[in-house]
Amino acid sequence: MELLLRDLAPQALGAVIRRFRDFAAAEDAVQEAMIAAALQWPREGVPNNPQAWLIQVASRRMADHIRSESARRHRESEVALEASRTSAVAAIETRPQEDDTLILFFMCCHPALTPSSAISLTLRAVGGLTTAEIAHAFLVPEATMAQRISRAKQSIKTSGIPFELTTAKDRAQRLLAVLHVLYLIFNEGYTSTAGPDLRRDDLAHEAIRLTRIVHKLQPDEAEIAGLLALMLLTDARHRARTNAKGELILLAQQDRELWNHKQIAEGVALLSATLPKGSVGPYQLQAAIAAVHDEAARSEDTDWPQILALYDLLKRISDNPMVRLNHAIASAMVHGPAKGLELLTALDADTRLADHHRLDAVRAHLLELTGDRNGAIKHYRAAATKTANLPERNYLLMQAARLSSELAVMNKED
Repeated sequence: MELLLRDLAPQALGAVIRRFRDFAAAEDAVQEAMIAAALQWPREGVPNNPQAWLIQVASRRMADHIRSESARRHRESEVALEASRTSAVAAIETRPQEDDTLILFFMCCHPALTPSSAISLTLRAVGGLTTAEIAHAFLVPEATMAQRISRAKQSIKTSGIPFELTTAKDRAQRLLAVLHVLYLIFNEGYTSTAGPDLRRDDLAHEAIRLTRIVHKLQPDEAEIAGLLALMLLTDARHRARTNAKGELILLAQQDRELWNHKQIAEGVALLSATLPKGSVGPYQLQAAIAAVHDEAARSEDTDWPQILALYDLLKRISDNPMVRLNHAIASAMVHGPAKGLELLTALDADTRLADHHRLDAVRAHLLELTGDRNGAIKHYRAAATKTANLPERNYLLMQAARLSSELAVMNKED
């Protein structure tokens, strides 16, 4: 039932917002309706039309909210009429619409907001991510992200700009923000910030589904195709990323027979059709890197010089700490671990990575390659303390334990 409610929430929110055009109040009303469903449905059973049920309950909450505000008393007659028509309208508005969530994404990327605030708000209200997960994606403290989302809601409320369905012009202006929302939802689905599982299938699949819709609507937009290719090429490996016990398996050790080669072929075809069209964006470059990995029959066949060249290009147009971290890894694979460690030193001063486990994890791996087991153990353990994803944490602790065991054997032999 939890998955059902998570799927229905964006659709219900979209319908309530379209009717009442008050984002903050509509979000609260839908949350109350979901709480009511979580309490009532286990006892009484899921209704025949659960989406209409949520919209009806949320609409009643909105009617109560509007009646309670003296500044909106002149709207009471309209609200009463809407409430009486709820069942009929819900039956019309809740017919199956594949892109209901996508419509809401474009609505949430409101012109009163900065791109980062719009993306954060959309991820929280519609994308199904927690504030902590969004903060992790943006490399900021959770408290900072909570304030950003709160300010975004207030900005919409005070802007005077209607919260309504978008025009073709609006969608063109908001496209990049929506693509970034889809990218971050996929990333959280592919490797979750916290929890017992490495991956959240619901988020990864929903991001791919919605990106397919955007691509179908705008097939000639290169970065949309690039994003879809990136998702497909990355997601194609997911069955090989963990073993039967749910333990993490790194890319180099994965059984490539388990990869989804049909999905890889689709991603490569999308990319091949996109790259010759002109300007290349960050999603296309990331997809190209994923394609180089996927097309290598064995890990040792990976064309690391090509990957490094692609990261050099990516750094020029999207110079963020994660890109530079991945660039350091590629440099280490081409020029040796000492070069990678040298590049990591420059990232130590970036506060956005101070609490992120990947910097320590990468440093640990490179130190191990240089033969510095003590240094590697230290950083594997440090990385383990910074991730709340259980398979990742267990993997890092296992690497530290393996190296400690090797050192103990060496010391005994000496």
